[in-house]
Amino acid sequence: MPLLDSNPPDVLVLGGGGVLGEAWLSAVLAGIAHGGGFDARRAGRMVGTSAGSIVAASLAAGIDPGARLELSPPELADANEPARGADGGFGGPLAAALGLGGAAAAPLASLALSSSAPGGAMLRRAMLRRVPVGERSMVGLARIIDAAGPEFDGRLLVSAVELRSGRRVMFGSPGAPSATVSEAVLASCSIPGVFSPVRIGGREYVDGGAWSPTNMDAAPVERGARVLCLNPTGSLRPARGALAGAIGPISRGAAAGEALAMRHRGAEVRVINPDAGSARAMGIDLMSRSRRPAVIAAGHAQGLTLAGGASAHAA
Repeated sequence: MPLLDSNPPDVLVLGGGGVLGEAWLSAVLAGIAHGGGFDARRAGRMVGTSAGSIVAASLAAGIDPGARLELSPPELADANEPARGADGGFGGPLAAALGLGGAAAAPLASLALSSSAPGGAMLRRAMLRRVPVGERSMVGLARIIDAAGPEFDGRLLVSAVELRSGRRVMFGSPGAPSATVSEAVLASCSIPGVFSPVRIGGREYVDGGAWSPTNMDAAPVERGARVLCLNPTGSLRPARGALAGAIGPISRGAAAGEALAMRHRGAEVRVINPDAGSARAMGIDLMSRSRRPAVIAAGHAQGLTLAGGASAHAA
């Protein structure tokens, strides 16, 4: 996939990344379409993690990513308030990990761990037990998802981690627990230590980012399948006094490792991280609503470039 053309990928993987990650994902996909590239709603399969699960669910419901750029689940934006501190204000799973001492609450731990079970599940289970139970609710997000009307029709997969066992679950896949899309998305967005775990079928689930920033390796692929992964947390850059910045290289490395595993299965894989302009716009506080307009502009420009439509847009 040297350039993103009008043919949608067989598998579209959308990673986690808070409020700004959700904005960047939607903006990049809108830019790709506006630049003459593919319509993300036509992807063969969609794999969503945390913020990426919100975007994936909206695509499965047939919603144009450009039409939802003004939407942002308020609960996710407010989640960083209790977690601001020396890390420069980064909210969400990483803030929970750094502020509460529980590494499994975020990619900080999960990216450094093997994604293979049972070892990965055992480590996550132990780490999740160190994180206080969150108390915040995401009822508003559930209403937004339900109103869109997405269904598990075989195309949509949503990642989450079962709290008791530490195992990854891909809702929407064969053999996965029965759940509505809104239940699965809430589970995938349930930041440990911030939001209440989501109960589905008598079990509790938390953020899919506690396993991987993208969970790309969970996508079912056949030889020759074209996989496109958008990885918002790849925007983070190391900076003095900002612990959150250290996650960027780990996130990019983890996505590269999962991409390699997919290539070994015969898939063609392209991983896209935020470019320099998007990374500057996003900063290190991925829960900052004030940066959202700048991230949307930068992400849209990156999408246009990926589709080869930047020059035409400028004209």
